[in-house]
Amino acid sequence: MNRITLDTFARQAASWRKPYQAAYYAMYSSQWDGLTTDPLLMAVPIDDHLVHRGDGVFEAFKCVNGRLYNLEAHLTRLDDSAASIFLKCPIDHAALTRLIVETVRAGSQRDCTVRVFLSRGPGGFSVSPSQSPAPHLYIVSAKLGHPFMTDHPAGARVGSSRIPVKPAPFSSIKSCNYMPNVLMKHEAEIGGVDFTVSFDEADCLGEGATENAGIVTRDGRLLFPALDRILKGTTMLRVADLARALAGTGPLKQVAFEPIPRQAVRDAAELMLVGTTIDVAAAIAFDGQPIGNGKPGPVAAQLNALLGRDVRENASLQTPVW
Repeated sequence: MNRITLDTFARQAASWRKPYQAAYYAMYSSQWDGLTTDPLLMAVPIDDHLVHRGDGVFEAFKCVNGRLYNLEAHLTRLDDSAASIFLKCPIDHAALTRLIVETVRAGSQRDCTVRVFLSRGPGGFSVSPSQSPAPHLYIVSAKLGHPFMTDHPAGARVGSSRIPVKPAPFSSIKSCNYMPNVLMKHEAEIGGVDFTVSFDEADCLGEGATENAGIVTRDGRLLFPALDRILKGTTMLRVADLARALAGTGPLKQVAFEPIPRQAVRDAAELMLVGTTIDVAAAIAFDGQPIGNGKPGPVAAQLNALLGRDVRENASLQTPVW
């Protein structure tokens, strides 16, 4: 075992680099109020409550062609999540936006995923939040994943999760304590499906590991779960707005948020997952049984196209970086 000092760290750091770190472009840390583009320096103090207690909140959003998409909605949700755990961002939206823009510029990638972490901060190892004198802020620019249907045009396979739905109010907080979400993704990976979705005590649809879920009924209603037990996904809310503009002009008749029993999912004409990275993913099977005709549905395809255009062209929801 080597004893690491600042001097030995500098000498040995090159040998510690990993191939996956090429996907990390830049990081800002309020610990030193500075930026780095070296993944080996993209570190968080071990005594930060974010690390040993999951005590923090975060947001993830995309930058496409040098423009941040729907930033204000994400920063507003960051504030709401922080307020729910008695945490306040040390800077306002304007200053935070400047830091985000500078971080993305430092990473030199016009297409990237941006993550903003607001932590309780360092100061001790107990469960008490009062040990942390001040909150810390971390911003990371990293590789942007492809929308799901780009790499999987045949559609998604979805399974039921055994992980319980988070109780209110935790279900509406985008907390860094993501153990249930991690376990849901593990279920999908070992179960041979693309996504799993949770169900609440009344056997009504919840959400995926990092995605919201909705259905299109056979009579043309687009339904998402009631908002009291799920995260208010910014992509879901935007897709609902885009869908309302379609309602009454084709197969889609209505958009609503209401409890969705498991049987309604099985009987649906379409099942879709929506999220920041995946956009709109059309499901072709649920628990091994076909959804609709077993092919990606037309409403999901139309909404995926509309969302993609919104990301690329809606100037009112874009924050320029370059």
